[in-house]
Amino acid sequence: MIRLDLSHDERSILTTVLDSYLSDLRMEIADTDSMDFRDMLKQRKQVIIKVLDAVRPPSRHAVNE
Repeated sequence: MIRLDLSHDERSILTTVLDSYLSDLRMEIADTDSMDFRDMLKQRKQVIIKVLDAVRPPSRHAVNE
């Protein structure tokens, strides 16, 4: 496992970039006719979601529970 020490600004920028890429990826998945390519894009989407979950700070709601 890789550990990244990110400042608040770096985390914010990385989250914004990944969110933007994820949005583009969803559109590309919808527009893709090749099943093999679509499957690869879906796998990539799952990786991006996992990274976003790791990068995003815990929500305030979760802290209050």
